[in-house]
Amino acid sequence: MDTVVLGTSGVTAADVLAVARAGARVELSEEALAALAAARGIVDALAAKPDPVYGVSTGFGALATRHISQELRGRLQRNIVRSHAAGMGPRVEREVVRALVFLRLKTVCSGRTGVRPEVARTMADLLNAGITPVVHEYGSLGCSGDLAPLSHCALTLMGEGDAEGPDGVVRPAAELLAAHGITPVELREKEGLALLNGTDGMLGMLVMALADLETLYTSADVTAAISLEALLGTDKVLAPELHAIRPHPGQGASAANMLAVLEGSELTGHHQDDAPRVQDAYSVRCAPQVAGAGRDTLAHARLVAERELASAVDNPVVLPDGRVESNGNFHGAPVAYVLDFLAIAVADLASIAERRTDRLLDKNRSHGLPPFLADDAGVDSGLMIAQYTQAALVSELKRLAVPASADSIPSSAMQEDHVSMGWSAARKLRTAVDNLTRVLAVELYAGTRAVELREGLTPAPATRAVVEAVRKFGVEGPGPDRFLAPDLALADTFVREGRLVAAAESVTGPLA
Repeated sequence: MDTVVLGTSGVTAADVLAVARAGARVELSEEALAALAAARGIVDALAAKPDPVYGVSTGFGALATRHISQELRGRLQRNIVRSHAAGMGPRVEREVVRALVFLRLKTVCSGRTGVRPEVARTMADLLNAGITPVVHEYGSLGCSGDLAPLSHCALTLMGEGDAEGPDGVVRPAAELLAAHGITPVELREKEGLALLNGTDGMLGMLVMALADLETLYTSADVTAAISLEALLGTDKVLAPELHAIRPHPGQGASAANMLAVLEGSELTGHHQDDAPRVQDAYSVRCAPQVAGAGRDTLAHARLVAERELASAVDNPVVLPDGRVESNGNFHGAPVAYVLDFLAIAVADLASIAERRTDRLLDKNRSHGLPPFLADDAGVDSGLMIAQYTQAALVSELKRLAVPASADSIPSSAMQEDHVSMGWSAARKLRTAVDNLTRVLAVELYAGTRAVELREGLTPAPATRAVVEAVRKFGVEGPGPDRFLAPDLALADTFVREGRLVAAAESVTGPLA
């Protein structure tokens, strides 16, 4: 997708990903420009009247009781941006900031904010020029919008503060705008407020997390299948008729994925020393149930994201009948809840993957594999500490699963006395997604080595395709101890870039 055209009815997740990650251009439709002009006419009419209107001719938050005279209103709008651009901490990633600006522009184009068309055009120009405002980690409570993050973006539109150019160099925003022929905006009534009042940061991060997790959940089904195979487990528990009697969609999809990967395997169903196992351990046998529950959580989160992508979030808003009304639509609770829910599901998926890895390394539970999958156990430590790293990641994931949305901290002299903490939920979910990728990379590393150590038994064609692909990528197979960190980093990239799923699908066809 080279260009995304904004109308008045919202955007899709694909639009967000195209702009945030792929650098797609943004254009404003004639419909959006007409809606912007019409709503602005209503705001201008209200601004000319003596009656105070929140956001147009009053202060903000706890200061909303003060009526602002006409000659001070431009200063009022500039000041709200400057004072609210109070973020601290590390810089937020470029893709998050691009999503932030794009999603605020999406709401602006709805014609519900009262912003002039020229402000919307400048926002599009900023994105198209590859200029990325410097936004900091801390400053949003997830209510009244992602205030500090959006303020830093609005500051760039005004030609103030710092921003990153398309070359990756941070420079004063005024210099970057001038270099790209962009005129800084002079904010008028309501415009400063309208640029700050949105759930755009947390929503953008939710959309990107959903895209990443869609790949990771399929990756987890593949690594679980390889671990089952390496442990000589049974694939009978994956039979469709068993999952049909507990019809959770995600569970059925995960079981079908695992069964497809295992088709043609000679390893499943064998037992060490011909001693039958009535059942495999939970981490193997219940893999579809755990991953499936996470898949269903993704589906719920996707529904919430779609609704929010179709929303116009601002306060006050310009209604179709010409009224300008205050509201609480900027509260991030709907988005914050699913961000936290996803972090819980991610932690549990990583936890069950780590348990399978540990089982592969334990000679008392691995059914004939060497201790720690070492070449010469005792002289070699094998993957002992790789599992430590995996365990440390899982432990952190459990901490990250503690919900941010269960907290609230009052602000603005108790006017904003209940907040969502949705931005914080989104930030920790990004870390959780990264850590899940690493956990699955360790399981992949252990599982492929274990399969190769099962001499005399042929793994499934899909597993062989994965082993061949990961070895070709540079991840080494069994052998004496070596410097492990580079191998694990390559395995992480292999999973992160979707190569694991692609390798399996080269045999199975598309997986769910």
